[in-house]
Amino acid sequence: MTDSTPVPGSPDDGTLTGLRLDAQGLKTLAHPLRSRLLSSLRVDGPSTATALAARLQTNSGATSYHLRRLEAVGLVADTGEGEGKRRLWRAATESHQWEPSDFVGDDDAETALGWLQRDYSRHLGERYERWLDVEHAWPAPWRDAMGMDDSWVLATPEQAAAMRAELDAVVARYRRVGQGNPGARRVAHYSVMYPVDLDRAPRGGGPR
Repeated sequence: MTDSTPVPGSPDDGTLTGLRLDAQGLKTLAHPLRSRLLSSLRVDGPSTATALAARLQTNSGATSYHLRRLEAVGLVADTGEGEGKRRLWRAATESHQWEPSDFVGDDDAETALGWLQRDYSRHLGERYERWLDVEHAWPAPWRDAMGMDDSWVLATPEQAAAMRAELDAVVARYRRVGQGNPGARRVAHYSVMYPVDLDRAPRGGGPR
């Protein structure tokens, strides 16, 4: 699984910088404020703890503490451009990834993973609804280009993974296509896959 957001000022070559979360990184990120801090830095670019506190409606002591926790696992970094004690923070990578199989047997990590995925699901709904609230004010070509799709496929785990890899490759090709065009805007793309027949879990680890 991947969570990625283009970072302002990131390389123009389309390369997606990422971090594969280990158990410690996952447990650190699975926290309401830390998740928001990382998202804010990726979407809006570098910021101070004070500015982040105002944006997220908390206090700078809390944001400073949680930014240091995120720094310890490689998710955020000090730009070195701040003045005095006003450190300027940035997202260390554009994305983070995980594989659920990495955490099998680690109850704390599996709990953290469940929380994080549900948190992302909630915020996807909130963000998409914000678009629906203002959609009517956008030009028709934009409204036609945006939207939500759903499809069903019949596949083994290996085939579903291959499909996901192909979709990721398409998104990668388009990451910087609007670079330098004043008419371009950042567009969020989400891809979600889940089994439809939840009452028919296969036995064992292999395809059926």
